[in-house]
Amino acid sequence: MSRLNKFLSDAGVCSRREADRLIESGQVTVDGKRAVPGMKVGPGQEVRVGKKVVGGRRERIVLAVNKPVGIICTEERRERRSIVRFLNYPERITYAGRLDKDSEGLLIMTNDGDLINGMMRARYGHEKEYKVTVDKPVTEEFLLRMAQGVRIRDAEKGLDVTTRPCRTAIIGKYTFSIVLTQGLNRQIRRMCEALGYQVKRLLRVRVMNIELGGLKPGAVRKLTEQELKELYERIEESQNVGISGEAK
Repeated sequence: MSRLNKFLSDAGVCSRREADRLIESGQVTVDGKRAVPGMKVGPGQEVRVGKKVVGGRRERIVLAVNKPVGIICTEERRERRSIVRFLNYPERITYAGRLDKDSEGLLIMTNDGDLINGMMRARYGHEKEYKVTVDKPVTEEFLLRMAQGVRIRDAEKGLDVTTRPCRTAIIGKYTFSIVLTQGLNRQIRRMCEALGYQVKRLLRVRVMNIELGGLKPGAVRKLTEQELKELYERIEESQNVGISGEAK
């Protein structure tokens, strides 16, 4: 027997949190009867979401992808250059954290809704590391201001926020690394623009403990057992502890 929300998550329908909402809204039935929050299901019972029968546990898939420039993080298959169409993976998977169209590098793709939920919660502060090339020489003052937090505004998007403090380091005359613990829309590009710089290339090289390494553009690999073990341990720890200091 397993809890219904876990059953739905294991079957790839959605995360446990989303499963709870489906159950509470009356969209889930077990053996033809409306499901209730907290109930358990066992082998042989018929579970439906709407009219669709849901199967049992499927293989957990977690992939590292080197997303090329021009590929769009969307599940819309009508979009010719969507990441879903680009990969054409035989199982339904989606991304845990976007990269914009003009950015490249490490993207985590999975069918585990709970993993996506754990990685995407801003309050957990999971690290993402980037290698950034800009149009002007990188100065110590620029890196210090980036690290301290930058006020970014976009009236059209309703954005007016100071970014969280982060870590920066110089790599070359026009290149630096930055480690973020939040994921605002086009955050690095907006931070650079606020300080008078334009991003020429943006490459994500790490998400938490997963590194891009030598993975070639467009290539895909499954995470190792050790990588998966550490990834899930970090997420569980962050969910138990959490972080304070949301950006204002």
